[in-house]
Amino acid sequence: MDHPPSPCTGTCTLDPFTKLCRGCARTIEEIMAWPSATAQAKHAILGAVSERLQSVSVRSK
Repeated sequence: MDHPPSPCTGTCTLDPFTKLCRGCARTIEEIMAWPSATAQAKHAILGAVSERLQSVSVRSK
């Protein structure tokens, strides 16, 4: 399994309410773990981010 690219957008600001990065929707723990994470762990993080973003977009409609 290949390592996916980082989802970082360069907007590294944590939302004070959700505790998620406003740029990439990762938690601080996910951001800190990313550099040393296995490819499998990175794909899991991206899956969690995708679910978060879908949840937010559904709620805002």
